[in-house]
Amino acid sequence: MHTVMELLHVLLFWFWFWFQTTAAATIRSTSNIAKPGCQARCGNVTIPYPFGLGPDHCYINPWFNITCNTSFNPPKPLYTLGNVSREIYDISDSTFRMSNQVASRCYDQYGNVTETILAFTNMGTHAPFSFSQLNKFTSIGCGDVAVFLDPDLFTTGCLSLCSSLDDVKNGSCMGGGCCQTSVRKGLKFYFTTNLKRINGPGIWPFNPCTYSFMGEQERFIFQGASDFIYPDFKNRIMASVPILVDWVIGNLTCSEAQNKGRLACQQNSYCVDSDTVIPGYRCICNQGYEGNPYLDLGCLDIDECQDANMNSCERICKNIPGNYTCSCPDGYFGDGRKTGNGCIAESYHFPVVKFSLGMGFGFLATLAGLIWLYFGINKRNLIKLRQKMFQKNGGLLLQQRLMNNPRSIDSTVLFTAKDLEVATNSYAKDMILGRGGFGTVYKGILRDKRVVAIKKSKEMNDSQIQQFINEVIILTQVNHRNVVKLLGCCLETDIPLLVYEYVSNGTLFDHIHSNRSLTWLSWENRLRIASESASALSYLHSATTMPVIHRDVKCVNILLDENYTTKIADFGASRLIPIDQKQIETLVQGTFGYLDPEYFNTGQLNEKGDVYSFGVVLAELLTGKKPVLKNGIEDMNLAKLFVAAFNENRLFQFLDRRVVREGPIEQLKEIAELVKRCLNLSGDDRPTMKAVEIQLEGLRKFTQHPWAISNDEIRNLTTIQVDLYSCEL
Repeated sequence: MHTVMELLHVLLFWFWFWFQTTAAATIRSTSNIAKPGCQARCGNVTIPYPFGLGPDHCYINPWFNITCNTSFNPPKPLYTLGNVSREIYDISDSTFRMSNQVASRCYDQYGNVTETILAFTNMGTHAPFSFSQLNKFTSIGCGDVAVFLDPDLFTTGCLSLCSSLDDVKNGSCMGGGCCQTSVRKGLKFYFTTNLKRINGPGIWPFNPCTYSFMGEQERFIFQGASDFIYPDFKNRIMASVPILVDWVIGNLTCSEAQNKGRLACQQNSYCVDSDTVIPGYRCICNQGYEGNPYLDLGCLDIDECQDANMNSCERICKNIPGNYTCSCPDGYFGDGRKTGNGCIAESYHFPVVKFSLGMGFGFLATLAGLIWLYFGINKRNLIKLRQKMFQKNGGLLLQQRLMNNPRSIDSTVLFTAKDLEVATNSYAKDMILGRGGFGTVYKGILRDKRVVAIKKSKEMNDSQIQQFINEVIILTQVNHRNVVKLLGCCLETDIPLLVYEYVSNGTLFDHIHSNRSLTWLSWENRLRIASESASALSYLHSATTMPVIHRDVKCVNILLDENYTTKIADFGASRLIPIDQKQIETLVQGTFGYLDPEYFNTGQLNEKGDVYSFGVVLAELLTGKKPVLKNGIEDMNLAKLFVAAFNENRLFQFLDRRVVREGPIEQLKEIAELVKRCLNLSGDDRPTMKAVEIQLEGLRKFTQHPWAISNDEIRNLTTIQVDLYSCEL
């Protein structure tokens, strides 16, 4: 049975591939035209203007210059990026596909590295091109960590684990030998490589090499253990999985280009702004026209009368610019269309009016009945489906838990799928607030006009339902002014949805690393944000019914409201720790630069991992630097650099200039010492979040009322408070 299903999947894939190729070829043959006097094809690929081959006038600007290499048979079109030429497979109205690269890392039977190949592509800062979101970063192997470097954000990646071939499933790229990560919109440069092998030599007999690459998601199907063979896998990816690139014209919007007289759209066409984050626009032929909208007379009228499938005329069809009309010959009357009142001979005195009225009313009655029946059946099926999803996602278990926890009933809301669809305008793209490794967050407006944030996770296994329900119960009981409030959830969809309060002023990361001058981000406000964040994490660790470990503390997950008040958010990676356990063993998750080294090496999760990540956040606040600093190809870790600067008495050279200018020297030394303790490689030597909260609150009070107590006194008082808290524990 499995063999038949796999064969069916392969046949469907090749049918889709043939259809896409044929459709693209048809569009190219009729719509994409080269400039007069310029070469229109290179081998089997059509090169439409604004792209071009040969002299300068054949392409709109140097970014669109294509080279035809005739040393191949058939010739191949190439696009040059720096000193590297990449083959172009096809060009459409908004994208083009080019050849791929695959990063690999191979080992011998003793675990020694025998070969390392990197992969990177740079479109150029000012290029009107960016990698499409239809690409995905993919890692293949049984134990390597594959990283994907995006220079404008963090280094991301994924981990694919398997200890035997039984863990590898054909077609499934969800961690067992294969994992994938999304590509953000507007990306122009990436770098990928494979790092440390985790499983060791035990997997070498069937997996001597690991691979990572970025490529078009629809063109890649994971073929299980057969993809572990080197170099067959690399050759297959290079041959069948291209990189999809979005392209636009210029760097202006349609209105800006129109006002400056630089709009490239010709007659019978219209302009649309770029739907990626890079500026620019594209041109499209008007309805009823086809051709190349960038050329003079490029968009020509379509003669719908030449093709019976393009018109609805019964007898006489007349083509007009952009459309057509229908009429009847002499001796007939009617509207001339195949449907409705067509062409009827005048000599036959048929009771047209009575017949039409009777047929019309009968048809309307029948249609109304069918519509009522259709929507009734659909509504009934939808109700059954939502009830099934409600039970599958633990709805009955949640109701039982709510009855056992009366305090949660008033604060927990079970939203319907329809409510959230209306709130997000059917999850429209313009309602997206952000994307992360665990899902997408949408902005929503409820019926009572409340603005909320709706988190739609990527996936959830049946084994995670119990944990999801526990997390909902715990988070609805969280009541802290610096933690984003969970308002409720929806269990009627395939994947449960979480509804949070909406925080309007962006992330702390955006404010720290913005190029704009932020006058509000003073030393006093930085200390306040640090104190409020520590208070929230301390509350999660020690004041809730069951301790909550956030597991992904970073500046991106610290939000600011309209008053710049701190809100800890994104509990997608969080875990509940039973009171009778000090730590639990989990699959390592987190963000590079913030991830606790001890947790990464052991997989043992406890609250000290949050302390380490919070230490990195404090270092960002003090230095204004990102957690991973770029130094050529090698990445520099902010945590290591901060500790080194502190130990080598270079602290004030490393801190942000405004922090040094506004912060008292003794306070800066004290908070730097706190950061160093938080970043200790051993979790046992780090302070608790409660101790961190007490020390930061003491420093903040001194900043607000420096005349009330001396700096030495505030340090002694903070030490006493921390010691008292330790005794209580």
